[in-house]
Amino acid sequence: MGVVQQPVAEGIFTWPAVQPALIGSERDGRYSFPARPGEDTVQLDTRGTLWGFTTQQFRPPSPPYDGDDTAETFQPYAIGYIELVDQLLVQARITEADPSKLKIGQPMELRIVPYTTRPDGTEILTYAFAPVDGELA
Repeated sequence: MGVVQQPVAEGIFTWPAVQPALIGSERDGRYSFPARPGEDTVQLDTRGTLWGFTTQQFRPPSPPYDGDDTAETFQPYAIGYIELVDQLLVQARITEADPSKLKIGQPMELRIVPYTTRPDGTEILTYAFAPVDGELA
C-alpha cells in the first residue's frame, strides 16, 4: 500500500486531480480565496505572476505552525502573493527559496507539494507556486 496523502484542508484545492486547481468563489464579478460560503465556487487560474514575496528564515511558532521539522531541521522558504489576472491575489508558499532566483512579475504556476507527515504516516499536502521554467518577467 502506498503513502496516504490528503490536503491540508478540505475545499482549498481539487485533489486528487491530474491538474489541480485552487477552489475559490465568485459573486458579482468579485473572487475570493478560500471560497466563501453561499457564493458560487470556481476553479481559479493555475498560472499567475509574482506580485511580491519574502523569505521565512526561521521556524514559525507552534501553534499555529504544525510542520514536522524542528528548529535544527527547518529549511527556509519563500512566501508571497501571486496575481491571478482578472481574479485576485493569492498568498502562497513559493517552491523556490532562493530570493536571488525570484523576480516581481515572474510567471508562476500552481503546484501541490508535501507540507508535513502526520505520526500515522499520512502525508499532508498544501499548495504552492513555482517559477515557470524558461519564462522571465
